[in-house]
This record gives sequence, structure tokens and C-alpha cells, in this order.
Amino acid sequence: MESDVKKLADLLGSSNAMLIFTGAGISTGSGIPDFRGPDGVWKKRQPVYYHNFMRSEAARLEHWDYKLEGWPQFRAARPNATHEAIVQLERAGKVRAVVTQNIDGLHSRAGTSSNKLIELHGTNSFVECQSCGRLSDPEPHFEEFGRTRRPPVCHCGGFLKPATISFGQNLRSEVLESAQEAAKHADLAVALGSTLSVYPAANIPLITAGKGAPYVIINRGETEHDGMPEVTLRIEADVTEVFPAAVKQALA
Repeated sequence: MESDVKKLADLLGSSNAMLIFTGAGISTGSGIPDFRGPDGVWKKRQPVYYHNFMRSEAARLEHWDYKLEGWPQFRAARPNATHEAIVQLERAGKVRAVVTQNIDGLHSRAGTSSNKLIELHGTNSFVECQSCGRLSDPEPHFEEFGRTRRPPVCHCGGFLKPATISFGQNLRSEVLESAQEAAKHADLAVALGSTLSVYPAANIPLITAGKGAPYVIINRGETEHDGMPEVTLRIEADVTEVFPAAVKQALA
């Protein structure tokens, strides 16, 4: 493991425009549940698809009920050493972009700059009207839903939904394009805590690797990119046990 940390530190130290791609595995240490792991959320609940949310009151009720169940954990979660290490790399001028599949807002809370952060699947930090696009603070809506058990609606009459990408809902084209553009200009791709199984998101680090740049994967458990010739270094471990230590070495 020490040799892997040293190899990673050398790659981080040599980079001046890295792409950091993050998944649920970096946030489990902050109390955010994984979605696809052995005890993941989707083992216990079936996701509500976007088209059902938009046409069915029962589906909206189910979705808000699921979101209310997890809200206390999201609200209480704080960034961990991995989020903080990413910020350290950015402050050292080494980060081109942080592309995340996570919806927990922890990169922002840790201090990742908004102009570096690309949240592919949206964020739980806001509620969004599906008609007019207005963003608002989630807390009052969760309080109202908990009290009335009626899915909240916007002043314009549109349906309100946490500002995350639901199953069956397309990624925002401008967000995906920003991630792809950043990947084209990165000199290193580092995937942290992702199974790399959700597309098109999982293609992002491969864009960087495809132009010959080094590609590092750190994850506890298999990923869909394991064994690909583009992968320079694959570390089987909890991200928080490896990445912050490598960043410390790289910036020493």
C-alpha cells in the first residue's frame, strides 16, 4: 500500500491540471449512504422515475417521502479528509475540474470553487421547480411536507423536486459538456470512490485517459474500468485511507 501511495503522490505532484472524478465512496465517511453497494439505498428502495414523478401524485409522494427520510443525514453531513484534500490540491493550482456524481453538496462545503465543481447529477442543496426552474432552500419544503404529507408545489403551480437528476431524467447537456471539455484539457484523471458503472458520467475520466494522460482509480470494490489498458494505477482501498496521505506527500 505504501508503494501505491508513493506512486499516486508522484502522479499528483507532476500534475498541473488534473480531473478529479468522485462517487459515493468518498462520502460514506461523512455519513452519506452508498446507493449501489452491498447495503446500498437501492437494495432497500425502488427509485422513482422522472416521468412517473411528473404524472403521478402517488409517485411524487413516494419521492418526497424517500428524500425526507434521508434529509437529516444530508443536512448533518460534513466534509471529510478526502474532500479537504481535493481543496488543498485546488489551492495548489493543480485542479482543472472536480466532476462529481454525488448530490450531497460536500465538495462545496469543503471549499471547492464553484467554477471548478461540476455536479453531474445535481444537488440536494436546493429544491427546483420543474416548470419555472426557480431554486429554493430545501428546509421549509421538507418541513411542510413532513407536516402536511402533500408534495410541495411552486408559486407558479409547478411541481417542486430536490434539484437532483432522477432516474429516467437526462443529464443537463451544458453540465455534461462542461465536464467533457474539462476532461479534454486535463493532464491526469483520478477516479475516487466510484464503481464507474453509471453512464454517460463514467465516460468522463476515459476522455482524459484516451489522450494518453495517466488514469488512477481508487475504490473499495470492483469498478467497470478495472483491467482497461488506459488505467495507470488501480488502488483497492477506502479512499480516505489513501488519497489524503498521497496529497500530503505530493504537496510536501
